[in-house]
Amino acid sequence: MLAVVGLLVFGLASHGSSRVQLGEAAPDPTLPKLDGGGDGSLAEHRGEWVLVNFWASWCDPCKEEAPALEQFQRQHESGDFTVLGIDSRDLSGDGRAFARKHELSYPQLHDGEGDMAHEYGTTGVPENFLVDPKGKVRWLTAGPVTEEMLNDQIAPLVEGKS
Repeated sequence: MLAVVGLLVFGLASHGSSRVQLGEAAPDPTLPKLDGGGDGSLAEHRGEWVLVNFWASWCDPCKEEAPALEQFQRQHESGDFTVLGIDSRDLSGDGRAFARKHELSYPQLHDGEGDMAHEYGTTGVPENFLVDPKGKVRWLTAGPVTEEMLNDQIAPLVEGKS
């Protein structure tokens, strides 16, 4: 019995976290667009850098990071980059109101039950994952991003300076 328990513990420990790790392929399920205009996915942006941003309308840190994300999107939208917002564990009407209030111009998907968030291994909102043009996770952070983080850590990757 002890041997079986030991193998079980070893197996769980050796698999580590269920969180997506750097260098792994980013999960890419299809989700409804927040505006109700069909479905969307990360695959639509293959060949681009994509900052996948999990957020919710009720999340205060999400409200704080929204202006920095929108500014960064506007600064880099002419290149091969986009922010992809994922409204997670939220009501779609509340999410649409949030996107309008913060004048978010980048694509928004709705993950009402949190299935995509679960696939990424998020533990809350906001969380951000930078996906390279080949679909691999190259940067991630739990918690809100700041203008400084975006300019110092994301811009060099997106602009090919790192």
